[in-house]
Amino acid sequence: MSDHESTYVPKTGVEKWLDSRLPIVRFGADYMSLPTPKNLNYWWTFGGILALCLVTQIATGIVLAMHYVPNTELAFASVERIMRDVNSGDLIRYTHANGASMFFVAVYLHMLRGLYYGSYKAPREMIWIVGCVIFFLMIATAFLGYVLPWGQMSYWGAEVITNLIGAIPLIGEPILIWLRGGPAIDNATLNRFFSLHYLLPFVIAGCVVLHLWALHHAGQGNPVGILIPKDREKKDMVPFHPYFTVKDGFAVILFLILFALFVFFMPNALGHADNYIPANPLQTPAHIVPEWYMLPFYAILRAIPDKFGGVVAMFGSIGVLFILPWLDTSKVRSMRYRPTMRTFFIIFVLVGMGLGWCGAQLPDAPVVGSFKTFILIDGDLNSYLWLTRLFTAYYFAFFLIILPVVGLKETPLAIPATISEPVLSGGDAMTAAAAASAEKKG
Repeated sequence: MSDHESTYVPKTGVEKWLDSRLPIVRFGADYMSLPTPKNLNYWWTFGGILALCLVTQIATGIVLAMHYVPNTELAFASVERIMRDVNSGDLIRYTHANGASMFFVAVYLHMLRGLYYGSYKAPREMIWIVGCVIFFLMIATAFLGYVLPWGQMSYWGAEVITNLIGAIPLIGEPILIWLRGGPAIDNATLNRFFSLHYLLPFVIAGCVVLHLWALHHAGQGNPVGILIPKDREKKDMVPFHPYFTVKDGFAVILFLILFALFVFFMPNALGHADNYIPANPLQTPAHIVPEWYMLPFYAILRAIPDKFGGVVAMFGSIGVLFILPWLDTSKVRSMRYRPTMRTFFIIFVLVGMGLGWCGAQLPDAPVVGSFKTFILIDGDLNSYLWLTRLFTAYYFAFFLIILPVVGLKETPLAIPATISEPVLSGGDAMTAAAAASAEKKG
């Protein structure tokens, strides 16, 4: 794909002048005509959806920043003023707040697709790694933004998370003082968080450019997971436009319907009611929880009894994603042809959802229903904490044990010789060993 020759021909004098100095029109035209595997399914549409989410967050964020006051005495009131007095302020704020949730819905599905179809395998390691950097920056940006309304959950969430940094030996305390701007969360903290929250989306946009650059250099993956040789490009690939622009456009419309459902009919469904109470350092909420998209990592943090150990586990749960390309030992990319690994993957998805659910519960709350029957051994185990630890153990085992071991031991199904041929038990289908040999030669 990196060898794709440009087909763009400037037609007017202005186009020729611009093309000879800044070929931005050529770049767009070449992107539209880029050869793309013709078997891509709707799981490949989330890249475009994520780009839309990023643009939406930046545009609405800039407008909100024009009216927001980063001062502990005025921040909460400024948010309420945006909702009441600024033209369409409630719509802009609800779009921004729910847009963060939609952003994470899309990115989680995008990453799970990459995990299922082996999109992180050579030669696409850098695509995956840059994507993990974007994911980490998204988490940081979302946390900083959650503090800005300066409600009860904003303040106490910042208190809990920043205190975790102080648990790091030697360097934790200096970093904590720098991040807060002093020994406690105050006006300097809010100013720092506002500045970083405004800056990081543009850093994410820069990383997205690197992500696309790496994608164009290494080439687009496909559900079958085989490399497409040069002599098969005409048969196995089609131009990105109009085939996939139409497909992506349809997926974007469906996504926008879901987005609009939250913005117009239940704008506060994904938030916490306590954040509509002004921050009070003297009154701790009954239950401090982050936004839903951070709950799995919050659950992992609480699963470890030691404070520093919990911090290591939480950051390790993200860090392990960066080394994923070297943990998977299978020669076959797509789990479509790895039934054993597919079973473990389904369990992994359920465990991730379970971690999110556990993260929303009180750690010492009693286990009820079927979970009580499943995990209750004696009175000491009657809490969600033990279920969280079980899920946390599987999360890390999936990456560090299951992926390497199953990749060496399993016998994959036969995969087709090309993406244009159906998967059959014989005929044109070839064994996994032959596929691996073909990939090495490719």
